[in-house]
Amino acid sequence: MNSVESASSDIIRIHCIVHGRVQGVGFRAFTQRKASENGLTGWVRNRWNGTVEVVAEGSRKTVEDFLQVLRRGPFSGTTRDVKVDWQKSRDEFNTFRIRMTG
Repeated sequence: MNSVESASSDIIRIHCIVHGRVQGVGFRAFTQRKASENGLTGWVRNRWNGTVEVVAEGSRKTVEDFLQVLRRGPFSGTTRDVKVDWQKSRDEFNTFRIRMTG
């Protein structure tokens, strides 16, 4: 395996549903800022049921650290639970964006 293949295989993806007081408290902006600061790509959006959905891709270490940030959340919010689905990277994003509610 060459270094390019090794580097791409180290990139992983998480799909998360965040429960708690996570809407109306700046959670999406907080998530976008923290993801962008750490070089992650993906998106965050509010869901109609009051949860927040996050998809993020990056190195395993960076994604694991980011997951801890999601579990802590912004000072103004209260994260109760984060359901995480670990996935293989699809390498489909260039940035980390806020999406419309879905």
